[in-house]
Amino acid sequence: MPQDTASLDISLPVKGACHCGTVSYEMTSPPKHAVKCNCSICRSLGTVWGHGSTKNIKITAKPDATIKYVWGDKQLAFHSCKTCGATTHWEGIAGDAIGRMAVNLCLADPGTIEAIGLRSFDGAETWKFLD
Repeated sequence: MPQDTASLDISLPVKGACHCGTVSYEMTSPPKHAVKCNCSICRSLGTVWGHGSTKNIKITAKPDATIKYVWGDKQLAFHSCKTCGATTHWEGIAGDAIGRMAVNLCLADPGTIEAIGLRSFDGAETWKFLD
């Protein structure tokens, strides 16, 4: 069973950046879990998400620094750096997703995912955690 992040020593804010440094993020409270999802987009992007509220996540980038990709139910916009191509985050843009965001924890310091605790999520079929 995954650990509760309240008992872990995680340096705050959790910070990450794309390969070239054009897009960065700071998460002021740790995510409950690091989440590896098996849906088609997450598998293609190779991401591990740290979910949170837009109130607790700050994205630093120039206005046109990312390419937004919106598909399916059009509730999420996935952002990738225009310069290096790294997927940095997604933001909720419609429906129940408004006010939610996730950052790609693969772009944080080594050991961050392990400190938070990784969970696998079945976004392809059941919409349930697999552990």
